[in-house]
Amino acid sequence: MTLTELIAASTTQLSAAFVSYGHGTDNAHDEATWLILWKLGLPLDSDTEAFTRALTSDEISSVCALVQHRITTCKPTAYLTQEAWLQGVPFYIDERSIVPRSFIAELLADGGFDYWLGDQTQRVLDLCTGNGSLAVLAAMTYPYVTVVGADISPDALAVARINVDRHLMHKRITLIESDGLHNLPGVFDLILCNPPYVCASSMQALPAEFLAEPELALAGGEDGMDFIRQLLTDAPTHMSDKAVLVLEIGNEREHFEKAFPQLEVIWLETTAGEDQVMLITRQTLISLAH
Repeated sequence: MTLTELIAASTTQLSAAFVSYGHGTDNAHDEATWLILWKLGLPLDSDTEAFTRALTSDEISSVCALVQHRITTCKPTAYLTQEAWLQGVPFYIDERSIVPRSFIAELLADGGFDYWLGDQTQRVLDLCTGNGSLAVLAAMTYPYVTVVGADISPDALAVARINVDRHLMHKRITLIESDGLHNLPGVFDLILCNPPYVCASSMQALPAEFLAEPELALAGGEDGMDFIRQLLTDAPTHMSDKAVLVLEIGNEREHFEKAFPQLEVIWLETTAGEDQVMLITRQTLISLAH
């Protein structure tokens, strides 16, 4: 059996098992390819020769066991491989932190909110940093800034530390344990935040793969807005005059607009559409308070 044939067989197996995706892939073929290449120690961009060579019986057995483990445990593949990719950058991940998949990563790479930044943008906050991926990407994107990665979870921060050190960013990224903005000194020129925003009804409907992640990083209360309400109240005093907040809310736009009907925000375009991530200026947040 060749690698191509094994991927095809594993794709069929995953499809029949009705596993859920969304942690780096969105279909059975890509999921099977990722699992198998990782198990065989092959790079994701392996050449044609790797796909056509005959596999040993030991290789086939080890791959079949891993695919079966993925099906039985319903663990995201990223947890099994302990690696996730954002914008072509690899990050360590394990069950202590949510698997990184924020659309804010796209916007960092594409300059999606650079219009609102400038020479005044020196201090960046990645709030709810999880495994630290957005903090690292922000530091890579803007080499002149310093970054604070904050999270309420010490476990998540331990994972973030691995990634900060892996990408040699320890001199530019500071990690702080904080419940929202409460333990963060000073003001910031740019706040990035992918918070817990999943509403109660959506939490009940989540597939097992998502329930394998820390609930603290997902659940946002009855309407998904619990964390965000406090954030929008507290943010202005932690923002410089021209600062902006880039906030991801996933599929909860309806709940967001119901909770904040008078708030004028700027929706940013991502591959998922124009209703997943928004930008809010400090002045807008101040007007909300009044």
